[in-house]
Amino acid sequence: MRFPRPQRRPPVELREEVLREMVLLRERTPDISGSVACTVDGMSIACDNADGSGEQVAALSAALLALSRRMTIMTGQGVLEETLISGTAGFAAFYAAGPTIVLAVLAEPGTNLGLLRLEGRKTAASVAAISARIH
Repeated sequence: MRFPRPQRRPPVELREEVLREMVLLRERTPDISGSVACTVDGMSIACDNADGSGEQVAALSAALLALSRRMTIMTGQGVLEETLISGTAGFAAFYAAGPTIVLAVLAEPGTNLGLLRLEGRKTAASVAAISARIH
C-alpha cells in the first residue's frame, strides 16, 4: 500500500515575500479586500485576508485553477490567464502565478474590473518571479 508523501511547508522567505506583494496589491487597488496564495495542490503560502478563510480559499483555488486550465485546453482557448467569479457580494479572481502557485484575489462589488485584472496579473507575475528565484 502506498501512502501519499507529506507536503512540505513553503520556505519562510517565499511566504514573506509573497505576502509583501499581496499587501502591495491591496494598497494599490482600494476595492481589493484580500488575497490568498497557495500551491497548485492547495497548501496555503500566504494570506492577506482578514476573515480567516485562507486555508479553505487555498484548497478551492487549487481545484478551480486545475479545472480552468483543463477547460481552456479542451476548448482551444489558449493558455489560461485568469478565472473570474462574479457574485452578488463582489468578485474573486484567480491567476496562475507560474507553474506551482495560484493567486486568489477578492474584491468588493463595484470594483473596476480592468484595474483588478491589470493589478492581479501584475502581482501574479511578481509572485511567479519570487517563486522561481527562491526555488
